[in-house]
Amino acid sequence: MEKYLFLGAEAIGQGAIDGGMSGVYAYPGTPSTEITEFIQGNLLAEERNTHRNWSANEKTALETALGMSYAGKRAMACMKHVGLNVAADIFINAAITGVNGGLIVTVADDPSMHSSQNEQDSRFYGKFAMIPILEPSSQQEAYEMAREGFELSELTKVPVMIRITTRLAHSRAGVERMTVLPENRLSMPADPLQFILLPAMARIKYKGLLASQNLFVKLSEESKYNSYKGGEDKSLGIVACGIAYNYLMEHYPNDSCPFSVVKISQYPLPENYIRRLDQECDEILVLEEGAPIVEEMLKGFFDKGTPIKGRLDGTLPRDGELNPDLVAQALGKELSAGFIVPDVVAKRPPALCLGCGHQDAYLAMNEALADYSKGRVFSDIGCYTLGALPPYETIFSCVDMGASITMAKGAADAGLVPSVAMIGDSTFAHSGITGLLDAVNEKSSITVVISDNESISMTGGQDSSAFGKIESICIGIGVDPAHIHTIVPLKKNHDEMVRLFRSEFAYEGVSVIIPRRECIQRAASRKRNKQ
Repeated sequence: MEKYLFLGAEAIGQGAIDGGMSGVYAYPGTPSTEITEFIQGNLLAEERNTHRNWSANEKTALETALGMSYAGKRAMACMKHVGLNVAADIFINAAITGVNGGLIVTVADDPSMHSSQNEQDSRFYGKFAMIPILEPSSQQEAYEMAREGFELSELTKVPVMIRITTRLAHSRAGVERMTVLPENRLSMPADPLQFILLPAMARIKYKGLLASQNLFVKLSEESKYNSYKGGEDKSLGIVACGIAYNYLMEHYPNDSCPFSVVKISQYPLPENYIRRLDQECDEILVLEEGAPIVEEMLKGFFDKGTPIKGRLDGTLPRDGELNPDLVAQALGKELSAGFIVPDVVAKRPPALCLGCGHQDAYLAMNEALADYSKGRVFSDIGCYTLGALPPYETIFSCVDMGASITMAKGAADAGLVPSVAMIGDSTFAHSGITGLLDAVNEKSSITVVISDNESISMTGGQDSSAFGKIESICIGIGVDPAHIHTIVPLKKNHDEMVRLFRSEFAYEGVSVIIPRRECIQRAASRKRNKQ
């Protein structure tokens, strides 16, 4: 069939559609966002009426996908690595309930933290849940794994994880499409008690999951995505996982690698290949993007004490992205000097867009807080996190989604009054509502600033689940309507905003201020689309 130039993320989206998927559920998060956006703009997905709307957060996304699986249809949930933390409850338990229709959980990790708070490796979650993991080494494999992953899920009767990283998600390559598969028909679980995790039932299901591990290993050993290629030089054996295999092959075109290589793109580890490598080679080099999870596991495989090199012993850096140059260094290859960026090129730190409403909110907050000690504003995940940098230097925390409200409450409980939470509209819907409920229940002296730019702007302007609902949500939770205020963050309203902030900072209770103005980038895009 015809080849298409796809991002890795787009290849997964097309593969899932071609694999008979009936719904994708996701919350935007770089580097996973493009998967769902591609499906949203795909003609075949539109013709099939594939579900492709955004969810409020990753937990609701995966729970809804499991509901579609319950009904016999094939579903995918997409998220970035920190989003899997949010979905961890349902992720772990879904491995115990199992699936009816095929269920794929696609997680995009972000080594080097290009747009993330940490560098965690989602393979740990997959191993913890004891489910099969697919880790593509190329865009073509990403497509095929998404297309075939539903079948693997239905065969093993558990969810399947596809784990990618930033470079694969955001780089392009030619992808050859395969036959488009039909969607599943609606069908109920054969066991009406399958999805009930009462303790007595869960214990039985957990034993079943444990008993399935031998099958999962057998499937990995037979997988077309895993391979063993023997080499003439037995001084070194190489284990290359996912995209790391590509980095290795860049140095050995036309399969010229002199060392034995085990390529791993499906987990659990293929024990037959690993043990063969142990028997044939003097030492092992592990190439993997992310944490040294395979490197640690191999230490338990090798009975004769074969030396293992990788991220743990310093052969490769413990943090950051893997790349072809680092692989070359690990192999003892000489590198030619690259282009050196002259000092005359100034670094450009990230900054809020000119005219952004967050700017006006911060300037007013700073003036209103001038009479208090610094360090009172707790922030959240979003564009407004840039308020930590000059010229604003307003915020003093950014930990995880929703933590601004709960940290402000904790600080108020400790006696830091007033305490202020700065949170965006989509983050409030994602994880802020329950924290506000805690504050209302305890009548905490906090001011919650919900900076509403009417979209999920940091990831490209997707629709916010909170659009048009913030005041109603706050009233429903129990915030006194007299202390819920909406204002337009513009320079002409600066003095009014300062007065409002000062008044509510002095209030001994929960107050909510909503500076509301559409994201200027989204507004510009909307205007262009109308022309």
